[in-house]
Amino acid sequence: MVNSGDTAWLLMSSALVMLMTPGLALFYGGMVRRKNVLSTIMMSFACLGLVGLLWVLYGYSLSFGTDHGGFIGGLNFLGLANVGQEPSSVYATTVPHLAFMVFQAMFAIITVALFTGAVVERVKFSALLVFSALWLTLVYIPTAHWVWGSGGWLARLGALDFAGGTVVHLNAGVSALALVMLLGRRRGFPNDAMEPNNIPMVVLGAGLLWFGWFGFNAGSALTSGGLASSAFVATNTAAAAAAFTWMIVSWIHKRPTVLGTVTGAVVGLVAITPAAGYVTPIAGIPIGIVAALISYYGMVLLKIKRGVDDSLDVFACHGLGGIWGALATGIFATVTVNGAGSDGLLYGNGMQVLKQLVGIAAVGGYAFILTTVLGKLVDVTVGLRVGQEEETVGLDISQHGERAYGGLLR
Repeated sequence: MVNSGDTAWLLMSSALVMLMTPGLALFYGGMVRRKNVLSTIMMSFACLGLVGLLWVLYGYSLSFGTDHGGFIGGLNFLGLANVGQEPSSVYATTVPHLAFMVFQAMFAIITVALFTGAVVERVKFSALLVFSALWLTLVYIPTAHWVWGSGGWLARLGALDFAGGTVVHLNAGVSALALVMLLGRRRGFPNDAMEPNNIPMVVLGAGLLWFGWFGFNAGSALTSGGLASSAFVATNTAAAAAAFTWMIVSWIHKRPTVLGTVTGAVVGLVAITPAAGYVTPIAGIPIGIVAALISYYGMVLLKIKRGVDDSLDVFACHGLGGIWGALATGIFATVTVNGAGSDGLLYGNGMQVLKQLVGIAAVGGYAFILTTVLGKLVDVTVGLRVGQEEETVGLDISQHGERAYGGLLR
């Protein structure tokens, strides 16, 4: 039976998660150079159109349709067949099936948008669209079924992921690293100055992400009751802890930067995502603190020490943050918060950590290998990278014929 309160909350949560993608566009757009602002923003907005269409055509069905061997869903929901105003008998049984479907659509959209931040300023837009469609189909959809689909093999194993630590963040972060290794560095990296063009825009984007994340995590309770409230508070607590930690660490090394502090908040949000509905709100503090430390020093190691040009540090933030969040779920989870979950290491169940490690290894390994294969396929057919002159001029002009601060070219 449809519960009006649960339905209202899930529809509102879907709207909040949708707002995260424009928020991400601003967050990423402010961090690139002036000549690549619109190109970067366009990548996120294009995902709203591309993934939004593919999800209703076949994405939802293959992710959440009738299980086939624990690895992929069936075609029984193809084109939203059998997805209507009545609840599903399997998923979110107190809201219309359509409400659950569109909530999941917003997750798929932002996951694809996330990895674009690693390859901005040098990736060909047409190639990105082709790659994104392939990646959604062959990477995101199967892993979503493994973890969240009825009968998925990781779900049966008991690996916990409340709102997307592995399905969303680890998936996107590891895929970002694979794409960076295929594309290579931006021209001039690391010698040329590549400073953000608009840090206030980054802050605005981060604020929208933090705001939308309440729908992301608390909405994953799929009800409007106590579990949603617990996830909501845990989410805010982790974000606050990580933002403050990043600020202090950057201050110790030099100055308490605005860019670092808002990045820390996002990292805390990433790490609490898989755990939000399984841990007590106070557990958000250690989860957020450790996430900030891991991502901060991971970023230094990758970009400064190793010279890996992950443009906007997607792997350090989402990949490493997602890995820690998944592990932290296995440490801090307790059935006193969510009876549908499991106790973690601190509550006497060390096996949960092992289950989380299996999920990390399976999703991360699969995403890295498939992304590499798909990236090479697109590269030899369409070509992944823009030409030298196009990159020098900037992707706003060379790919879209527009200037962020001047309008259309005449």
